[in-house]
Amino acid sequence: MRLLPPPRVARTLWAVQFAYMAEYRAEIALWALSGVLPFIMFGVWSAAAAGAAGSGGPPMGLSPAELGRYFVCAFVARQFSVVWVVWQFEEDALQGRLSPYLLQPLHPLWRYVAAHLAEQATRLPFVLLIASGFFLLQPQAFAWPGPGRVLLGVLAVGLAFAIHFLLQSLIATLCFWTERASALERLLYVPYVFLSGLVAPLQAFPPDLQRLALLTPFPYLIGFPAQLLAGTPMGREQPFSIAGGFAAMLLWLLLLLPALAVLWRAGLRRYSAMGA
Repeated sequence: MRLLPPPRVARTLWAVQFAYMAEYRAEIALWALSGVLPFIMFGVWSAAAAGAAGSGGPPMGLSPAELGRYFVCAFVARQFSVVWVVWQFEEDALQGRLSPYLLQPLHPLWRYVAAHLAEQATRLPFVLLIASGFFLLQPQAFAWPGPGRVLLGVLAVGLAFAIHFLLQSLIATLCFWTERASALERLLYVPYVFLSGLVAPLQAFPPDLQRLALLTPFPYLIGFPAQLLAGTPMGREQPFSIAGGFAAMLLWLLLLLPALAVLWRAGLRRYSAMGA
């Protein structure tokens, strides 16, 4: 079984998945619309900032424009780092489709990677449309952080997707032992929402909670990429630094990759479905 697909196979696999996703673009548009939690939280924090305007300045040291910019970037980061491999893998295992995948020379996880990337390409126009609508309503929040910062933000979003995919793939491999591995993923949803920067920038939390959050992969899935894209200053007084954030992301990748490889091999030895 190949660990990496040949370029021609990768292109063909992505093209097939993109054609499949394009057939469901209306549903994908609804998925994009369902991820508007950052905009809701922007309204909440803006109201809190207005209520405390006369006694203490802007919350978290961010102006209303910076706050809006952060949450629209959090929306974008979430849209391109969302992962659903655990549910697809679980369904394929229960329906028996996993067995023929395991007999093919291509590692089954690459099918799910291609499906996610194709879905992201299909989602892109809807994300741009929603973000543009936000800036039309909140023009003061728009600012161009510079090409270098944008490139770093795009790189961070790509690494965030890789971390999230590996994390969910670890949970998905539990399907070799149990039929409902997705239940464990639901347990991770609460810390993901609150520690990732989805409901508030990390600097809104108490220092002890910030330090605890930084020991998990969650802040690097949304908060760090969003702050890069938003052009938020980073340094000693902020939870993230650019170098430290990327170093932490690479460290999580180096931890998750071998853990996934070990669990995958152990699961294959246990798997006894017909055709495997």
